[in-house]
Amino acid sequence: MDILEKIVAHKKKEVEKRKSIYPSKLLEQSIYFETPVVSLRKYLLRDDKSGIIAEFKKKSPSQGFINPYAKVEEVSIGYMQAGASALSVLTDEEFFGGKNTDLTEARKFNFCPILRKDFVVDEYQIIEAKSIGADAILLIAECLEKQQLKDFAGTAKQLGLEVLMEIHSGEQLSKLNPHVDAVGVNNRNLKTFEVTIETSLHLINGIPDSVVKVSESGLKRADSVLRLKEAGFQGFLVGTHFMQTDNPAKACSQFIREIEALEKSKKKNIPV
Repeated sequence: MDILEKIVAHKKKEVEKRKSIYPSKLLEQSIYFETPVVSLRKYLLRDDKSGIIAEFKKKSPSQGFINPYAKVEEVSIGYMQAGASALSVLTDEEFFGGKNTDLTEARKFNFCPILRKDFVVDEYQIIEAKSIGADAILLIAECLEKQQLKDFAGTAKQLGLEVLMEIHSGEQLSKLNPHVDAVGVNNRNLKTFEVTIETSLHLINGIPDSVVKVSESGLKRADSVLRLKEAGFQGFLVGTHFMQTDNPAKACSQFIREIEALEKSKKKNIPV
C-alpha cells in the first residue's frame, strides 16, 4: 500500500466518524453558507498577481514535521502581504498536521481565495469545506473514479465552490469535466516521492485552455517557476519551500521578488 492509499483508507474512517458527530444539516447552519466565495480562477488570472498559491502546512508524510509551531494567522496574513494570489490550507490532521479551524482562522483574517487542501472521498467533505470558509476544493483524480469526481465537482459548484482537479499522469485528464475550474499537475510521484517539474512540462499540452493550469510540488527556484510560466502555467502551489523556514511569509515575499526580477531581466534581454 502506497502513501496515498494509506491516507485514503484512514480518511474514509475519519469522515464516517465526523458525519456521526457533525451531520450535514448542522454544517449547513454555518455563516459561510451565506457568504459568496472569492474566485480562485479569477485571482490566478489577474495580471497584478503573482500566481503563487502559498500553502500553510505543518508536516508532510515524506518529511514529518516541517514547522509545527507556525501560526496560521501570522503566516496567512504574511503570505497575502507578500503578494501571493491565493492561500492553500491543509486540513488533514493525521498526515499533515492540519485542522479545519486552521482554514477558518485564515478566512477570518484574509479576503482572498482559500483552497481547502484535503483528500476528498465523500460528498460530506464538500459541504464541510463550504462550512469552514473555503472558496475551492481539491479533487485528486488518482483517488476518485471518473463519475465520482464529476459528481463531487458538481456538488461543489452547486455550493458555489470552485474545483482544482489534481492529476499525476496524462491518463487522468480523461476524468476532466465541465465543473472543473483548474487542473493541477502534482510533480511528486506518490509512490517514490521523487519530484521533478518535468512532470508538469510533459503534461501541459494535454490540459485544455478552458481551465487554469497549476503546477504543484517541488517548486523551490524562481527560474523553475519562470520556465513553467513560459510553458503556459498560470498557478504555482508552493508549501514546503516556504514553511520549512523560520519566516514563511518572508520566504514567500523573497521568492515572488526573485520571479519578478527574472521576468524583468528576460524582457530586457539581460543575462541572468
